[in-house]
Amino acid sequence: MESRHPAAMSVETNAAATAATAPAIRRRPMVPRRWFGPGAALRALLLGQGGGERAQRRAPSADAEPAWRAAARRRRGGLLTAVGLSAAAATLVLAQPAAADGLDWVEAAHLLLFFLLFGWVSAGCFTALAGYLSLRRGDAFALRADELLADGHAHSSGDGTRARVALAMPICNEDMDAVFAGLRETLESLRATGRDADFDLFILSDSSDPALRAAELRAWRELRAVMGPELGERIYYRHRRRRTKRKAGNVADFCRRWGALYRYMVVLDADSVMSGECLVKMQALMEQHPRVGILQTQPVARGHDTLHARAQQFLGRVAAPLFGAGLRCWQLGESHYWGHNAMLRIEPFMKHCALAPLPRRGGLGGEILSHDFVEAALMRRAGYEVWLVDLPGSFEQPPAHLLDELQRDRRWCQGNLQNAWLVAEPGFAAVHRAMFVSGALSYVASPLWLAFMALGVLSADDGATHVFSGAPVLWVLTLAMLAAPRVLGVALILRRGQAAEFGGAAKLVAGSLLEALLSALQAPLRMLAHTVFVLGALTGLKLDWKSPSRDAVALRWGDAARRFGPWALPAAAVAYFAQVPTLAPVWLPLLLAVPLAVWTSRPEVGAWLRRRGIWLTPDEAHLADAPAPAATPQRR
Repeated sequence: MESRHPAAMSVETNAAATAATAPAIRRRPMVPRRWFGPGAALRALLLGQGGGERAQRRAPSADAEPAWRAAARRRRGGLLTAVGLSAAAATLVLAQPAAADGLDWVEAAHLLLFFLLFGWVSAGCFTALAGYLSLRRGDAFALRADELLADGHAHSSGDGTRARVALAMPICNEDMDAVFAGLRETLESLRATGRDADFDLFILSDSSDPALRAAELRAWRELRAVMGPELGERIYYRHRRRRTKRKAGNVADFCRRWGALYRYMVVLDADSVMSGECLVKMQALMEQHPRVGILQTQPVARGHDTLHARAQQFLGRVAAPLFGAGLRCWQLGESHYWGHNAMLRIEPFMKHCALAPLPRRGGLGGEILSHDFVEAALMRRAGYEVWLVDLPGSFEQPPAHLLDELQRDRRWCQGNLQNAWLVAEPGFAAVHRAMFVSGALSYVASPLWLAFMALGVLSADDGATHVFSGAPVLWVLTLAMLAAPRVLGVALILRRGQAAEFGGAAKLVAGSLLEALLSALQAPLRMLAHTVFVLGALTGLKLDWKSPSRDAVALRWGDAARRFGPWALPAAAVAYFAQVPTLAPVWLPLLLAVPLAVWTSRPEVGAWLRRRGIWLTPDEAHLADAPAPAATPQRR
């Protein structure tokens, strides 16, 4: 007789019990529509045709254009004008010395890349500036929680039906201690509001390891017991045997089975934690604004004590609020969806946001990886609004170390490059087309920077030193634009009198300078890694970037040497042969990549800084003198 894994037998033994506690299935279809592709879609746009499937945007509840649309057009026009003029002016300054001699193809290409890259940097700077002004003065067109009805919450619509919400957490081979600790924190906070009766939790497992599935079932039963009979009976677990379309397929499978039972769905990542007050306010906002299809919060990073993670957490509290407010300013009701810590209106999501595979082969074809941006575009195309809302109480876990971050970026890079295929799809809002382009450019910018520096070296070798005569001033201006979000973030914290929450004004400024230095040291590593990812996605080559075992948070020297060690050779070659002083900030961090990656992964280094009040965040400022907490288990 064939032997069987004990964990698998345990899973099968408990399958009946699991099925008995799930709600009764009420199936509804969720059918994807085919993509036109850039050629056919562009022809449809130019000819005003939709190939038999022309997309029409129909508002679900009103025919009049909302006031925010006109404001959004004005703001986006101002952003494009500011970016274009600043990039053009900087490029003219760089090109002026060469006007008398004329430009060869190397110099012309060099200037073109400079125009694109300076525009990219200035767009981030202007977004942070808009966010700073918005946070100081307020935004009359933003969707805000302080505009809720008098009672602050909503339970039912005009027909008297309850606005039930499903919390859906897709998981796949995750660390159960970390996942269920976060779920327990979310549920206890929700229960403390006294408004948890409308919320059910679904744990949607795609795990392939029988032992992990058994651990999931044990942790699920323990969570149900801890939360008590009333709330515990509304905590469900479902294991999907056929893992298709990854996370997007997991969520779609839930919608087809149980979506009809709920009005809203909150999608959680395995590292997500949300406060009960945040969830209840999201429900109320959705009830008060029936035209909203997706309500996205801005998650705050927390969870690890490594140097790398603490830097990300600090930056997320200083500069990220400005970028979030800036995005809200430009996008308004046509915002991002980041795939987690967001509330979705299930009925239109099922009707309009099913995803067909991309009709091409290679790394940029097949199932859509960055599904969230596409789902936001589809929801807006159907006439529903997508808002990024400023609500406290939304958290996620940052990568523990640089290698973990780059492993995540590899998947995001391929997904964002895939989405560029959909730029010309009929019916999409212009801002969502721009999101597809900017998402791809966020990774393509890395090989463009490398090409820019290489062309600059070629120009210098050809004796065209006049091209560099204005470079020092422009480098200073570029660095100032990169530093502006941090400076504005610190200025806003000081203006609001919140410096004590970051350990005091002196430690806030010192922490910002230290984080900027670390970011500058890591930038060349990110640039080179993203270049490899882009080449792999575009060529279809198997340029694997596999993470090491993460049973421990700290990165091992051997793992760091295998991944980053080969970069030292080209860095040394550039340092020796190019002999361009301005390239030292690039090749020097590459030479130091291995120790940099290892030391920034050490929890004891981050904890040492925390005990001294450096990189404190508001929710831990009162614990600055306490011993460091145990590191949260890393996701697998």
